[in-house]
Parts: sequence; C-alpha cells; structure tokens
Amino acid sequence: MNDRETLIASFLAAAGWGDAERGVLADDASFRRYDRLIRGDKQAVLMDAPPPMEDVRSFIHVDRLLRGMGLSAPEIIAEDAEAGLLLLEDLGDNTYTRVLADGGDEAALYELALDLLVELHRRFKGNETLPPYDDEAFLTEATLLTDWYLPALQGQETPASVRTEYCELWLAALAEARRMPATLVLRDYHVDNMIWLPDRSGAAACGLLDFQDARLGPVTYDLVSLFEDARRDVPTALTAKLLDRYLEAFPELDREAFTASYAIMGAQRSAKILGIFTRLDRRDGKPGYLTHIPRVWRWLEGDLAHPALADLRAWFERELPRRARVTPAPGAKP
Repeated sequence: MNDRETLIASFLAAAGWGDAERGVLADDASFRRYDRLIRGDKQAVLMDAPPPMEDVRSFIHVDRLLRGMGLSAPEIIAEDAEAGLLLLEDLGDNTYTRVLADGGDEAALYELALDLLVELHRRFKGNETLPPYDDEAFLTEATLLTDWYLPALQGQETPASVRTEYCELWLAALAEARRMPATLVLRDYHVDNMIWLPDRSGAAACGLLDFQDARLGPVTYDLVSLFEDARRDVPTALTAKLLDRYLEAFPELDREAFTASYAIMGAQRSAKILGIFTRLDRRDGKPGYLTHIPRVWRWLEGDLAHPALADLRAWFERELPRRARVTPAPGAKP
C-alpha cells in the first residue's frame, strides 16, 4: 500500500467507512478521482483530489453555498481538506447523460436544468467570497486556443503579435458581456455533471456535481455551458424555448444585451475548450476528447456570427479560416 492509499484508509476508518467495499466510480479531466463505497445497504462517494494539483476547499465552500440555497449538491459526510479527501453523499447513477441515452425526456430534463439556474440566480445574494471571472481569468482560458490548438495545427508557436491582438479583441468583447448581472457561475454545468433525482421536488430534482471551480461571473455563462455542450448536440428549438423561459423569469434583463453576452460567453467557452481538448491529448495523453472538436467548432462559428463579435470573427477568418478548422492529429507534439 503506497502512502496515498494509507492516508485514504486512515481517513475512511476515522469516518466509520473503513470496512466498506470500494470501487472506481469515475475519473475526470483533472487530477481528481471518485470511488464508490458500499457498506451494507449504505453508499457514499470518496473524492480523492491530491494536493497540490487539487484543492478541495473550494468544493467545500461552494457545496455549502448551494445546499444553503436548497439545491442538491452532495452532503459532505467527512472531510480532510489538507489531504484532499472528501466523503460525500452518493447521488446515484442517474446522470443526465445516462438518462438521455436511455431515452429520457430530453425537453423535461433540460427544462429542469434551466429552472435550477433560475432558482440559483434568484437565491444567490452575491455576498459570498468567490473568485471573480475577471479579464485575467477569461483571457487565461481563451488563450488556450492560441497556446495549444493553433500550434498543434501549424507546428509552431503562435506569433506574439497574433496572440496580443487576439487578447485585445477579447478584452473589448468581455466588457460587452458584463452588461449582464453577475452571479455564482458553476462553469461546467452540462449533462455529465447533473443527476436526475426524481424523488426530490422542484429544482432540487437536479443534482449537482463538479462545481469546485465556481466563480462570480455573468448569468449567461452557465446557460451557454448547458446548451452549447461540447459532448452532445442540443436541439436549437429547445434552446430557444428555454432561453425565452429564462428571460421571462427575469423581465428586467435587456434582451439585446443578454443575447450579446450569451454569444460572447459561448465563443469564449468554445475557444477555451478547443485548447483544453488539444492539451488533454498533447500533454496528458487523453486523445478521446478530440472527437468533440467538430461540434465545438459549430458552436463557436454560431456565436461568432453575432455582431458583438465582428472583430473577433475577422481574426478567426484570417488566422483560422474554415479550411483550417480541423481536428488535430492525435499525439503529435505542438
């Protein structure tokens, strides 16, 4: 047994779960891993997030915020933040991804997910300490495209002048995106991170996972994350209907400003994901994410069509014209 396993065994024993059966539940694109524990008729989930690569304190903070708003984040049964270990309530296996694959009601599930965001944005008071989604954070993400995706295609680093212009154009667009109110942004609000809990009512019927990277940012961000999903197509008509439902819940929002912010956040997120998926292949040896790149490009092209992104669209047409919007070959070094 290595040192990490010894630490985990001690943690579980102290929590009263030392004799539980343990099996891998999931890995993700980070350094975290999740194990399911079974002890008699009880189940729990172990989050193993080894420092310094991971820090569970943000998960603990956001989890308590969400539960305080009556939303279904998992209860924390035991914690050792210094060791990067959490024992969590097991919300089950009914991820949206699985339920949809089994023929679940797509419209009803997405409506529930939309209603959760409505409740979150109503209940969040903005008086909690969260890192801001500021220009530095947005640019750090957006430049994953120039630092990973573009070099993977061209076989060389992106010229500094090209990268600088790209950043300047994003700064102008981000100012427009912030015409929307700020709220708690979950950041990875999509079907892989949502659990259907039919025994709960209202917004609590949608369980939440993977929110430790939450920030304070525009209300449009998680809407984009939900509807412009890198891993699955969401029907355009359903998206339009539910965005109207959101705007009906907040009639004070300016529709034109909302639409511009939505497109800008969508383009920023897609640019980030193109870079992340390329980095996961090149740096981390995980080429499976590359299969989603054509879909991400479709989302990005749709958002770039908005007038608020005209200058960035011109940059893309020059530096990444349509013929260059391809999936990098797996494994090639940038």
